Amino acid sequence: MTRARLLVVLAYGVALAVAVGIAVHTDAEHPIAIALEAGLGAAAAVFAFSLVFRNSSFYDPYWSLAPLPVALYWAQRPEIVGVNPIRLALVVTLIVVWSVRFTWNWTRRWQGLGDENWRCVELAHRTGALYWPASFFGIHLLPTVWLFVALLPVYVVMAVGREPFGYLDIVAFAVTLGGILLEARADNELLRYRASHPAADDFLASGVWSWSRHPNYLGEMGFWLGLWLFALAANPGWWWTLVGPLAVIAMFRWVSLPWLETRMALRCPAYADWAERSSLVLPGRPRRG
Repeated sequence: MTRARLLVVLAYGVALAVAVGIAVHTDAEHPIAIALEAGLGAAAAVFAFSLVFRNSSFYDPYWSLAPLPVALYWAQRPEIVGVNPIRLALVVTLIVVWSVRFTWNWTRRWQGLGDENWRCVELAHRTGALYWPASFFGIHLLPTVWLFVALLPVYVVMAVGREPFGYLDIVAFAVTLGGILLEARADNELLRYRASHPAADDFLASGVWSWSRHPNYLGEMGFWLGLWLFALAANPGWWWTLVGPLAVIAMFRWVSLPWLETRMALRCPAYADWAERSSLVLPGRPRRG
C-alpha cells in the first residue's frame, strides 16, 4: 500500500514537472491557453503511469490536485495588477481546503494497485481490446478539458477581478464553503456505512443521504457554483464563465449520475423503489412507500 501511494506521488511529481516545462516553452500567449496545454500534458503523464501499472485510477486525484497550481499560476502572472487581495486569498484558501479534503477522501478509500475505480472496470468490459485508447480519451483527456472549463471563473478572480469586495463575495463564500462541508459530511457518512459491512444489496438512505440520493454530488456542484459567484462579484463582464459550473452540472447530471443510478439499480433490487420516492440531487423529503 505504501509503495502504491508513493507511485501516485511520483506520478503527480512527474506530471507537475511536465506541466511546468510546457508552460515555460509553449508558444501560447494567453494564460488560459497556457494552463490548458500544461494541464493536458500533465494528464498525459499520469496516463503513462496508468498504462504502465494497468490501473486508470492513477488519474482519480487529478480532479482535486490540478486546480490549485493552476490558480496559483494565474495569480502570479506579471501582468496581473489591481486584483482584490481579500477575494483572491479567500478563493485560494477554499480551493486548498476542498483539494486537501477531496484528495484525502480518495486516499483513504483507495486500496492500492489492485483497486481500480468501478467506472474504469466497466469501461474495460465495454471496450475490450480498445480499453486503453478509451481510457486515454474518456478517463484522462476529456475530464481534463471539462475541469479547465470549470476553472474559468477562477481565472476571473485571479486575473481580471477588479471590483471591490462586497456582499456577493460573502454569498459566494457561503455557497462554496457550504458545498465543501456538505460533500465532506456525505463522504464521511458513506465511509462509515461501508465500514459497517452492509449487505451487498443494501444502500445508504439515512443522514444527508435520506434527503438526496447523491448529496456528495450536490456539494461538489455547490463548490463550483460558488467559485462562479466569486467571479461574478470580481468582474460582472465575465458572467459568461457560468459555463464552468454548468459544465460540471451537465457532466454529473447526464453522464456520471445516470451511470451510477444504473449500477445501483442492478446491484440493489430495492433501489428502484427508493429512486421513485426520493430526490436525485436536490434536497427533498422522501415520499412514503
